[in-house]
Amino acid sequence: MQITTTFRHMEASEALKSYAEEKLERVKKYIDEPIVVQVFLTVEKIRHMAEVTITAKGITIKAAEETNDMYASLDAVSDKIERQLRRFKERIKAHKPASDARERQVQKSIVEAQSIEEASAAPVVIKTKSFSMKPMSVEEAVMQMELLHKDFLVYTESSTETINVVYRRKDGNYGLIAPENV
Repeated sequence: MQITTTFRHMEASEALKSYAEEKLERVKKYIDEPIVVQVFLTVEKIRHMAEVTITAKGITIKAAEETNDMYASLDAVSDKIERQLRRFKERIKAHKPASDARERQVQKSIVEAQSIEEASAAPVVIKTKSFSMKPMSVEEAVMQMELLHKDFLVYTESSTETINVVYRRKDGNYGLIAPENV
């Protein structure tokens, strides 16, 4: 397990770093290797925030907690991560994982428009991100979207190998955008 700790607006502390590593060792029992963990510890006035992002084989989980004490924040965020992983592990038991041989590489770009009036000017790409998409079912996509705390997720449908989009509706339900076979 590879753990990276980043301190924001505070002095780097070996004690906090080792405490975070000790708390996050518990996630090993829920996920197979390799595991990459990013820990962000931030202090803003009296708010002590701990944010953890775990990336493992085909899964990404994020959690953040905020208290008046950094150790309490680390305790709370590690408990939250452990609950999410336990729930994920229970849900995934019934599903067989799709093979990674059909994984697709995709690229996400963020463009910046100067203003609405300048419709003739071409937008400028300000950020590009590439990542691989593992084939999954609709249920797995919804579960992954919940774990990432996102409003939508673009994924490859495992049965049809088409690119679909699952999204959270305003009424709390989920929607699915799937291409029509013509």
